[in-house]
Amino acid sequence: MTVVLLPMNTGVPDESTAAAVREWGGDPEAGRTIAAALTEAGYRVVAFDYEREVFARPRPLSGARLAADLLAAADEAGVDRFAYYGYSWLGLAGLQLAQRTDRLTALAVGGFPPLGGPYEPMLKVTRAAHEQALHPVPAPADVTPGDWESAGSAASPEQTGQFVTLYESLRDVDERAALDRIDVPRLAYAGAADSIPYGPGWGGTEVVIGPALAAHRAELERRGWTVHLEPGADHLRALHASVVLPVLLPWLRTHVPA
Repeated sequence: MTVVLLPMNTGVPDESTAAAVREWGGDPEAGRTIAAALTEAGYRVVAFDYEREVFARPRPLSGARLAADLLAAADEAGVDRFAYYGYSWLGLAGLQLAQRTDRLTALAVGGFPPLGGPYEPMLKVTRAAHEQALHPVPAPADVTPGDWESAGSAASPEQTGQFVTLYESLRDVDERAALDRIDVPRLAYAGAADSIPYGPGWGGTEVVIGPALAAHRAELERRGWTVHLEPGADHLRALHASVVLPVLLPWLRTHVPA
């Protein structure tokens, strides 16, 4: 049976949490729905909430540390070889994993372009989040969903600091050399409208994901990647299970049948 490593929360959120996620454009049960669909399709899913883990127990993150943590999760589940799906920074984690192990059977990266990755903008954003954590200012009580500038960060300095170390470790990454080390079936997808502008409180930069993937699509396809851009979808919309599954599941069935 083909195993899929899924570093997502597959629990059922309480109704107030779910409502807040929906207001901001997310899918509160994306992990649960994706895991259930993969299982129904005959895959063995090894799911674990890696984001919750790093927030609960902060540690200096780097590309090597991400890969080591993911391999440790597979070891704990008694899994030798496995496919991997991750979204956003967990998609980045998959890229780090794939170039450091021969245990991977397939790699699906959502919401993070394998070429033209926003490493420098994300370093600015995470440094700004870390400064907010060190010198917190209460967010307004009536923040409008989608107003990330006003929402601020509720994370601790330890939680935000680990992502600063991650993007510092990757700021000089040679993306093409890294891709040369990945020879398993590979998928990259993102929302075509996934471009996130951050105001002055977040470093005053723009994190470009969908347009970056589009710009490098031809080269990635020459390198053997399957590339999908979801029309009109932003970063949160492209993580909805209703968007992910029609792309991910047929691709897995083609390249690593259950």
